[in-house]
Amino acid sequence: MNRIWLKSYPAGVPAEIETGRLTSLAQLLSHACSTYRDRPAYEQFGRVLTYAQLDELSQAFAAWLQAAGLAKGDRIALMLPNTLQYPIALFGALRAGLIVVNTNPLYTGRELEHQLIDSGAAAIVVLENFAHVVAQVAPHCALKKILVTAVGDFLPFPKSWVINYIVRHRRKQVPPWHIPDGESFRDAVHAGRQLTFRPPEIGPEDIAFLQYTGGTTGVAKGAMLTHGNLCANMFQAEAWLGPHFSSEPGVLITAIPLYHVFALTANCLLFAYLGWKNVLIINARDFPALVAEMKRHPFEYFSGVNTLFNALLHTPGFEKVDFSHLKITLGGGMAVQASVAARWKEVTGNILTQAWGLTETSPAVAINPLGEDFNGSVGLPVPSTDIAVKDDAGNDLPIGESGEVCVRGPQVMRGYWNRPDETAKVMLPDGWLRTGDVGYVDARGYVYLQDRKKDLILVSGFNVYPNEVEEVAVTHPGVLEAAAVAHQDPHSGEVVALYVVLKDPNVTEKDIIEHCRKSLAGYKVPKFVYFRRELPKSNVGKILRKELRADTTQ
Repeated sequence: MNRIWLKSYPAGVPAEIETGRLTSLAQLLSHACSTYRDRPAYEQFGRVLTYAQLDELSQAFAAWLQAAGLAKGDRIALMLPNTLQYPIALFGALRAGLIVVNTNPLYTGRELEHQLIDSGAAAIVVLENFAHVVAQVAPHCALKKILVTAVGDFLPFPKSWVINYIVRHRRKQVPPWHIPDGESFRDAVHAGRQLTFRPPEIGPEDIAFLQYTGGTTGVAKGAMLTHGNLCANMFQAEAWLGPHFSSEPGVLITAIPLYHVFALTANCLLFAYLGWKNVLIINARDFPALVAEMKRHPFEYFSGVNTLFNALLHTPGFEKVDFSHLKITLGGGMAVQASVAARWKEVTGNILTQAWGLTETSPAVAINPLGEDFNGSVGLPVPSTDIAVKDDAGNDLPIGESGEVCVRGPQVMRGYWNRPDETAKVMLPDGWLRTGDVGYVDARGYVYLQDRKKDLILVSGFNVYPNEVEEVAVTHPGVLEAAAVAHQDPHSGEVVALYVVLKDPNVTEKDIIEHCRKSLAGYKVPKFVYFRRELPKSNVGKILRKELRADTTQ
């Protein structure tokens, strides 16, 4: 397509980024901690961690890892929500040259065991709330070190004691666990202060993360993301977002989990490089508590997914948050619905900017120009990125024609860990990555996604895109959330089934079907409507259609 999108680029955004400015994420941390040494890096429960303290604590952990016999290239799992422990463990592991395996704390034993065995993780850092799951699977894995931490461990006394007491005894959020060889993460960091750290040689081709795909369409696979991949994507995001911020570092609120690739790059790495203060939210599903934090911290940047924005808009008190400092709201992870974007702008006065990425692309691929009203597209390809729309045979399709969107750029993964067969399915010989997303590029270079290939519903030979059905369904005033999936049908092959969470309990199946009929062709209208109290979601809040397709309670 000859990069037709460059003519639509905002002023000042370059066509290419300089990938050689940083050679590793360890160098990124060194830059941040020397440039912003006395500035706040992270805050949680009122405890502020400066960049100097982050430098000291992460180096101490890196030294402990080396003394414990872990070497460059070994894998370490981090099973942590958004706590102060996460950046300490993350940057400590990266400084030691270890490969970080970000692990969802909500994993079941089966899911965790698969990830630990598949990655060959030699160590894990886990919040005690989830240590019972590690205890179940540890005998079957190759873990040499198990480090356990409590929510309040890096808070000052007596707040640390109070927080841990509340979590353990009042809220009873720590199930019983027993790990004979388990050690304290806090003690490890403390011990590391007395040890000598020997920085290994780390280059852009070294693997930084095994970032596991969500497993929403099959067995989770570890995308090998290199230091170069992450540094490049961070610079791509900086080129797009950076000009909209002042030269003085600001404040962001991180509600989406840092172990997810969206927040990892767009919240953790980018804003560490920029020297911002990152306010960590340990449980983004506690919406009243999240709103309370938003009221305490005037913030300039907020990122999330459609379900998070929608939930906040329905949380009492959200409209009273001070949004006067908010410059950028970034939406990704799933399609942002027009009705949610419109309501967000109405309440906050800020445009919800939609972006698109994948685990396999570190993750950013495309972002809308900031300040442009919501248009339904996922934006323009970021600098140094090529987009092509291809058919099943790999042939390029013309502008405006739908096919599989493919990506090429410095942020594209090396491949899947120990899965050459799966890598071959998505990586074309000339460097293109098949994304699995169906969409098209318009004449201005804007990318429009219609849906995941595996989520398409085929009704009597006609393609039905779930996103389109859901977009219409949520405009009903009594609907909070909706998800469309395929159900088998003896006459048309498949039909549309819609799962709905209601705001108004009086709404009926007939009401929703009639509402959809006003805006959708007959074959797109839901044949069945099922009401649920909640829809299954991933760790970042993305609705899991796979689980709904497997629903047998119709």
